[in-house]
Amino acid sequence: MQDAAPLPSFAAVVVAAGKGLRAGQPLPKQFANWRGKAVLHHSVEALLEAGANPLIVVIPQGGEPATATALKGLAGWQMVVGGETRQQSVANGLQAVGTAERVLIHDAARPDLPRAVMARLLGALEGYPGAIPVLPVVDSLAIDHDGVMDGSAEREKLRRVQTPQAFRFDAILAAHQAWGGDANAGDDAQVLRAHGGDVALVEGDERLAKLTFAEDFVTDLPVVRIGTGFDVHKLAAGEELWLGGVKIDHDKGLAGHSDADVALHAIVDALLGAIGNGDIGSHFPPSDPQWKGASSDRFLMHAAKLVDEAGYRTGNIDLTIICEAPKIGPHREAMRVRIAGLLGVDTSAISVKATTTERLGFTGRGEGIAAQAAATVVRK
Repeated sequence: MQDAAPLPSFAAVVVAAGKGLRAGQPLPKQFANWRGKAVLHHSVEALLEAGANPLIVVIPQGGEPATATALKGLAGWQMVVGGETRQQSVANGLQAVGTAERVLIHDAARPDLPRAVMARLLGALEGYPGAIPVLPVVDSLAIDHDGVMDGSAEREKLRRVQTPQAFRFDAILAAHQAWGGDANAGDDAQVLRAHGGDVALVEGDERLAKLTFAEDFVTDLPVVRIGTGFDVHKLAAGEELWLGGVKIDHDKGLAGHSDADVALHAIVDALLGAIGNGDIGSHFPPSDPQWKGASSDRFLMHAAKLVDEAGYRTGNIDLTIICEAPKIGPHREAMRVRIAGLLGVDTSAISVKATTTERLGFTGRGEGIAAQAAATVVRK
């Protein structure tokens, strides 16, 4: 979640200089579409949002137009042309950084970059000059000798290595400058170790899977998914009343840890439900003081971002507000416009309705307001 605690300052180098021939795409895979955006766009966006400064994108010779197209809409990055090998490309990127305390080096072919992994890596640099994310090997391993099994390896001691990899900047820069090994260094951790630096292992994430083959770009996501949401907040004197992103004059307001906008909360849950990503409480726990009094606009924009990252766009929202008072009719259009703006859709995709419970129950007694929402998301 982008509102999490800030990370230590760091620079980033995203390696996007490869040809990506095995992916079977009409252009290098880092520029190919994946879940609605260029592969490169995903990780650059995540690094920028995490605070990377500067952020260097290492590109292939002549790749300036494709890079500019892939990163359209993002600011705060710069490009440098890579070398003949990955190691040379990274060295070029590090030279372009100039100076920094810490640097993350990431392969563009791993577009889904969790912030939690970045935090673990940067934290490990307090005790080591380098750190890499790893995952255990779960399958049995065999040694291949001309197509015949020739012994096995101890999987308990082996780890799958991912990127980004984190380094103290001066240490990794010196290691690359002194590199004299195989021109095709497997990764930057090997370069640092060859220069005498220790590399810490931190927990990786399956989301960091590398896009390699054509089938990695084939989506089997359903065309349309549907989610529902329901929320309730009590009315209390001395509180502001926010409904559907609109402030309404009323003698009471809704009480809650945030601004208690019951309508937006229901929509958030509906969107999260549509992509199978928990509920509003799991993303914005009421026990967390940073959300005290927070505008629910932030919650809805976060849900919309998660929908986008899942490869979908908002199709439509059907919202029903349940209360005796205030009257929703006079505010209906303002709510539709506000919700549509937050989700980046046309107002025609937003329905806002209101009903009462004929003075039955807590809403009928004017003790609170309830809202229920249905959302569809459409594959991009």
